[in-house]
Amino acid sequence: MKHQLAIVQHPPVMLNLKASIETAIQYIEEAASAGASLVILPEAFLPGYPSWIWRLRPGGDMGLIKELHTRLIANAVDIDGGQLQPLCNAATRNHITVVCGMSELDSRYSRSTLYNTVVTIGPDGTLLNRHRKLIPTNPERMVWGRGDASGLRVVDTPVGRIGTLICWENYMPLARYALYAQGIDIYIAPTWDCGESWLVTMHHIAREGGCWVVGCASAIQAKDIPEDFPDRAKIFPDEDEWLCSGDSTVVAPMGGPISGSHHREQSIVYAEFDPAEAAAARRSLDVSGHYNRPDIFQLQVNQAKLLPITFIEDPTKTYESYVEQFDLKPGEQVA
Repeated sequence: MKHQLAIVQHPPVMLNLKASIETAIQYIEEAASAGASLVILPEAFLPGYPSWIWRLRPGGDMGLIKELHTRLIANAVDIDGGQLQPLCNAATRNHITVVCGMSELDSRYSRSTLYNTVVTIGPDGTLLNRHRKLIPTNPERMVWGRGDASGLRVVDTPVGRIGTLICWENYMPLARYALYAQGIDIYIAPTWDCGESWLVTMHHIAREGGCWVVGCASAIQAKDIPEDFPDRAKIFPDEDEWLCSGDSTVVAPMGGPISGSHHREQSIVYAEFDPAEAAAARRSLDVSGHYNRPDIFQLQVNQAKLLPITFIEDPTKTYESYVEQFDLKPGEQVA
C-alpha cells in the first residue's frame, strides 16, 4: 500500500521551544491536509540546532557560551515532564505518524544533561520510540550527553517499520546493521549535514539496507535567527549566509532518488512510498539475512537503559535478588 510522506525543510524559532512547537504543529497540519500519513522534522528542530558550537571557540567567550547553553536548557524538551504532549495531540488530531528531532532535557536524574534525541509518535499520539544520539559529533559533546541503545529500535507504524539514526550516527556501520537486522522499511536520518557527500551516504544506505531512506535537514539562513538571539550579529554576521542548505531527500530501496535534494528551499518536501518494496528489494541482498555469515560475524547490542545511579531501598537485599525480582538482563540496572 502506498503512502505519502512529508519532510519539513523549514527552520524552527531558534531557542524558543513554545514557538518552535507551534511551528512544528503548523507544518504537521499542513502536511496532513496535503494527504501525508508520515511527517518528519529535522535534527534538533525543537528548539533549533545549536550551530553556534561550530563558530565559538571552546574556552573563548565563556560568558556567551554559558548564556546560550542556559537558554538551550530552558527551552529543551522535557519528555518525562509532558512537554511533548502538544506534538502527540497534533499527531492524534491529524491521524499522522510524526518523527521529530529535539534537544531533550533529562529531568529524571541530573536535571541538567541534554540529549540529541529523535522521537517517533504514532497516529494515536503514542510515543513509540525515543532514540538518543549515541555519540555527539565533535563540539556537540559540549552540549549533549551520550545516549544508550534503548532507543536503537525499529518500531511498527501504520506506514511501515521505522528506525532512526541521527546525522553522523549514520556513519556507524554497526548502528546501521542493528536497524537492518530488525526488519526496517523506512530508515529516517534527521541531520544538520548537507551537500554531496551526505547525499551519497543516503544512497549507499538505501542500497546496503534495502530500505527506504529519508534524509532530513532544515534549510536555514542567518536572517532566520531571531533578533533576541544573544550576540546574533557577532555569531552570524552575514544575514544571507546559509547555515544549512537542507538537501532533504528520499531514496528508494536499493538506490534511486524519488525526490531530489531540494537545495536551499524552505518548503515541505512530499514523496510517495510503499513500505512493502523494502522486503522485496532485499531478495538479492539482505545483509542481516541470507547475505550474512553469523557463523563468522556476530554483533551484540545492549538495549538496556543505562541509568546513572541505582537506588536500593532495602540494603539487606543483594543485587542478585533484584535481578531475580525484576527479571533483569545481565548488566541491566534497577531503576
